[in-house]
Amino acid sequence: MSEQVPILQIGQVLLVSIQTDLDDHAVMRLQDELASRVVESMADGVVIDITAVEIVDSFVGRMLATIATISRLLDADTVVVGMRPAVAITLVELGLSLGGVTTALTLDKGLRVLERRRLEAAGGDRDAGPGAVEAGSPPGGAIDS
Repeated sequence: MSEQVPILQIGQVLLVSIQTDLDDHAVMRLQDELASRVVESMADGVVIDITAVEIVDSFVGRMLATIATISRLLDADTVVVGMRPAVAITLVELGLSLGGVTTALTLDKGLRVLERRRLEAAGGDRDAGPGAVEAGSPPGGAIDS
């Protein structure tokens, strides 16, 4: 029997932490559970952490792309983080580009990608907290004259 993949909620982001190589059944179950959790939690972001994944086949590669597409259709930006060089090479050798899937090297970078998109969608600085710098502003923030 395959292991269940944990889905954690951090604010408005769901973190999917894949801790082991997945069989086909586990990937299908993850797809269904994540779609349900995106809707239930009204998450606006999904991070799929594949740092622990050492082996990927064409089915798992396609399903990562499918999971990201499903999340986007449910109004949640998706970032795949932690891809190992061997996994990236295997995906390329299999002819899978994961088109439309945003990737980042680390979880921190992936969360920053989602935050940047959230700010852009909100019109720049409307939802930004104190001290936030609008895109295109000087490094010290906007200067009022």
